[in-house]
Amino acid sequence: MYSGSSDGEGPEAPTQRKIPPASSMLWVRNLRRFIGSGAGLGSEALMELETKRILVDIFKEKQQKSAEAGTIPSFYKKKPEEGSISHRVQRLAKYRFLKKQSDLLLNADDLDAMWVCLRENCVIDDATGAEKMNYEDFCHIAPVCTEQIGPKCRRFFSPSNFMKFEKDESGRIAILPFYLYVMRTVSLTQARIDMSELDEDSDGFLQPHEMEAYIRGLIPNLAQLRDMPAAFVQMYCRIAAHKFFFFCDPHRRGKACIKKILLSNCLQELMELHQETEEEVTDTEQAENWFSLTSAQRICDMFLALDKDMNGTLSKQELREYADGTLTDIFVERVFDEHVRRGKIGGGNAREMDFESFLDFVLALENKDAPEGLTYLFRCLDLQGRGFLTTADIHTLFRDVHQKWIEGGNYELCIEDVRDEIWDMVKPADPLRISLADLLSCKQGGTVASMLIDVRGFWAHDNRENLLQEEEEPQEEG
Repeated sequence: MYSGSSDGEGPEAPTQRKIPPASSMLWVRNLRRFIGSGAGLGSEALMELETKRILVDIFKEKQQKSAEAGTIPSFYKKKPEEGSISHRVQRLAKYRFLKKQSDLLLNADDLDAMWVCLRENCVIDDATGAEKMNYEDFCHIAPVCTEQIGPKCRRFFSPSNFMKFEKDESGRIAILPFYLYVMRTVSLTQARIDMSELDEDSDGFLQPHEMEAYIRGLIPNLAQLRDMPAAFVQMYCRIAAHKFFFFCDPHRRGKACIKKILLSNCLQELMELHQETEEEVTDTEQAENWFSLTSAQRICDMFLALDKDMNGTLSKQELREYADGTLTDIFVERVFDEHVRRGKIGGGNAREMDFESFLDFVLALENKDAPEGLTYLFRCLDLQGRGFLTTADIHTLFRDVHQKWIEGGNYELCIEDVRDEIWDMVKPADPLRISLADLLSCKQGGTVASMLIDVRGFWAHDNRENLLQEEEEPQEEG
């Protein structure tokens, strides 16, 4: 083995140069110090560094809270304070999102263009004369509409949308139901955007004043409400909004879910006022529509007529005059016990029904067959607050009806026979008691409630065959 001599003889060994670490180099240390201070960075880079630092701090804080909380999930998040940066960012983000969604909607011109396109590319059914299209026509119309209107109409021409509609033996669908579906989708989406804009805390719920603001914004666009006196607008919005909360806020939390409002029949009933001329709507239809101007004025006149002392609230004695005094005294007492809060007027024990409670009362009586109305009435019928009615409860409730019945000059009744008839109508799951679920499932809960609280309601049930015959006779003559 060769070994190099120490006296310089033989080949020289290559010298090994040791490279110092980067951290020890002066220029590297100076550069890091320069960048770390932020002095050499532009405004955008400084903003990125600051954002990264904030996000890291937030992440560490969340990690620490999660470690302290264990496996219990967070169920409450404090809302940002008014005027804070978080609140401003949230409002800006919501505004931009809703603006983007609004830009994706079809406008009136787009809908007209789609209807023209559908009619130009459909076929006429020889048997019915209806305008129809098969799936090939559907796929052909899609690019034509997209070319004329833009890509925002493309989502309506999906295979799943075509399968939603009833098809004939040739696999064709009518173009009118499809077009109405598009119009309804656009209308509901626009309504959701408008409601979300009014949702101040962005929690998906509307409070009463927010719902009133939405209705106030609709009034100029509803043909039957355009001529409403300006002095009545605030009262109308109050009355109209209350029906939404009666049906969409059953637990009386003071806020209604936007999704539930959009899916409710109330919004559809309100939109019926779009009809251009009131000649198309009969007086009876106007009176039946809660949102019509005629109905709102009727309710106000009714309340003012009952308020004899003109103090803005109704006493038990004043409410007994409702519907010409046909309601029983025990029912009026129960309404005040269950649905009227104790007030300061007239002493600590006095209870007076304010206008909002009166609206609930009227809505319940006019919608007895609806679950919300029947729930309101059942609380009054449940004398003991046990969640069910017994034969003794039925006897007690009908006793007042029987008294008014006899005072009206009618024939004598056997209370036990009426009680047995109610049991046969309801067919409760438990033969000894009637629950709210029984009344809802039997589909005659509204009739049963009318029989127990209103002598006129019992008269209508007792004469139902004659009344039905009278309704059929005009139809046969026409």
